[in-house]
Amino acid sequence: MYKYFSTAYKFGGFAGILSILSFIILSFLYPDPTNLNLVFGYVITPVAIYLAIKFFKEYSNTGYLSFAEGMSVGFVTYILEALVSLGGIWIILIVRPDLFGQIKDSKLAVLSTSKESIVSQVGENSFNMTLESIKNMIPWDVALNDALWKIIPGLFFTIIISIILRKNPN
Repeated sequence: MYKYFSTAYKFGGFAGILSILSFIILSFLYPDPTNLNLVFGYVITPVAIYLAIKFFKEYSNTGYLSFAEGMSVGFVTYILEALVSLGGIWIILIVRPDLFGQIKDSKLAVLSTSKESIVSQVGENSFNMTLESIKNMIPWDVALNDALWKIIPGLFFTIIISIILRKNPN
């Protein structure tokens, strides 16, 4: 079992740590680092998945890779990345409540400046529900959102990368 996941643990953990570092660095540059950190996640997630599957194929599996093996390695990679990122961002926001306040205020400001556009697209009721949701937001919500946006694209990228790198023995 270790053979299957040794690369996934390394690359998933490393990608999660990079995501935390990205969040920290962006928090010094912008009042709301969440959106740019999601963009960083869209870049680092497929890279981590590709490297984990490629290293598994080349160094642990003698050059062969089934679709199921690729999916398994990719799954562990993006889930571990999401969990490490979730834990790190959640702890940062607990330790720095001022940063969480900035994020919340920024999201409320964006919502209020875009009110007319949002109401015309989704209606007053949806806007009010979103406004209430942001007002009731806690640090866990920010961290969980970041993790979910690593898992969802991670599944997509894992499928594609597993198909591209698949090579079965003849």
